[in-house]
Amino acid sequence: MELALEGITKRFGSLVANDAIDLVVAPGEVHCLLGENGAGKSTLMNVLYGLYRPDEGRILVDGRPLELTGPGDAMAAGIGMVHQHFMLVPVFTVAENVVLGNEPTKGGFLDLATARRRVRELSDRYGLAVDPDALVEDLPVGVQQRVEIIKALVRDAEVLILDEPTAVLTPQETDELIAIMRQLTAAGTSIVFITHKLREVRAIADRITVIRRGKVVGSADPTAPENELAALMVGRSVSLGVEKVPAAPGEVTVQVRDLVVRDAAGTRVVDGVDLDIARGEVLAVAGVQGNGQTELTEAIVGLQEDVSGSVRLVGQELVGRSTRQVLEAGVGFVPEDRTHDGLVGSFSIEENLVLDRHRDGAFARGTAMDRAALRRNATELIAQYDVRASGPSVAAGTLSGGNQQKVVLARELSRPLQLFIASQPTRGLDVGSIEFVHRRIIAERDAGTPVLIVSTELDEVLALADRIAVMYRGKVVGVVPGGTDRDVLGLMMAGVPAAEAAQQAAAHPSEVEAAAAEAGDGEGTPV
Repeated sequence: MELALEGITKRFGSLVANDAIDLVVAPGEVHCLLGENGAGKSTLMNVLYGLYRPDEGRILVDGRPLELTGPGDAMAAGIGMVHQHFMLVPVFTVAENVVLGNEPTKGGFLDLATARRRVRELSDRYGLAVDPDALVEDLPVGVQQRVEIIKALVRDAEVLILDEPTAVLTPQETDELIAIMRQLTAAGTSIVFITHKLREVRAIADRITVIRRGKVVGSADPTAPENELAALMVGRSVSLGVEKVPAAPGEVTVQVRDLVVRDAAGTRVVDGVDLDIARGEVLAVAGVQGNGQTELTEAIVGLQEDVSGSVRLVGQELVGRSTRQVLEAGVGFVPEDRTHDGLVGSFSIEENLVLDRHRDGAFARGTAMDRAALRRNATELIAQYDVRASGPSVAAGTLSGGNQQKVVLARELSRPLQLFIASQPTRGLDVGSIEFVHRRIIAERDAGTPVLIVSTELDEVLALADRIAVMYRGKVVGVVPGGTDRDVLGLMMAGVPAAEAAQQAAAHPSEVEAAAAEAGDGEGTPV
């Protein structure tokens, strides 16, 4: 089936998310849609899947116009979609999830035997290895993604849209997904692969279309150098590496011992973690999202309620202190959700820049804020951190994601620190903002501050880390040097101990890494 989009335009108020986009997906090919977060990739695919109606343009299937009033029409036309956030019911079995909304019946009752048989057939045909009777909540994330693929295939999808499919996968699960994609395309299925990760594009794509700010800005061959692809994405030349000198760690001033965090149900989401961080080094915590990394940072900062163990900062115990007391002890914190936890969107930039210092004599006169001092502070930091805004009085919520993150960074780094913590520091940022954030993190390290970074992006971990702690199901699997092979890290992210992971990785190198090496352009740190 050949799929074509002609002149697709989608507006949200004054924002043009898709601007006259043309795209052709040939039968049996992997067509990669490459672009930064916010470029309009997912919007375009939501139009193709019938979730949005285009304001202009049309969709053609084998040369015939296709009218979509919803996802049901798309599925009936042979278009399936696996969303970035899975649409599964955790307490249902695989078979029940697969037929949900399209249940087979026999004698007026649900025919689960047919559903199980269909799952087994598709699982065997494409090497998906999924048990139809398994509960979804018991399955690893990579297997849950296979369930989503089966959901599309059971409805006879001939075009499969994968929206940022590797965002929650380890490198080994990514390799498994690539193998599945090759099986699907060999059988004639077309795949639209939406991503912002350059390594993966080069490993799997047959064709690449690049979108920037809602427009198609070019196409490229999968063998194109990473810096060329990045330049197309951003519109200018970019450095994909982080320039830094080797760390010169000083004394260990951060000591985490037997740290335990329990959730509301009493489950140990952080389970006996021990970590040391020295002055002048970056310790990065790697792992698939949801393995206790968020709770670890929040426990250190005093944002978790049920915490035991010890966190000592320059000899002072932090466990049991309030968040305000922790910040006053010299901890800077960039939370993973800047919109909800890092900023007050309705407050001005100048107010957000003193959220944790508004009681200081420098910014207050008795019970009143010193507006002139706030303005001077904001003017200086806006210039220093290159915050793009019309002025200090602009509401922080009106800024772009990159500029919001710069405001959070400016606030946290503009005071003397004994520890700097950044959780997912570049999530949702453009390449230019990522460059800036990375430079600031390394500058803080070089100033002698212990730095703790949490990131699910292995490229970011490898770019910044002097040492890497890998978390799996609340435990630290191991702590390894910053230059550790990403295949080893990927296995550790699945719970394999470091020594065993090194042996397995040597025996089974990653397909993504092999493709990058074959292209001869593995230098730098890809986006």
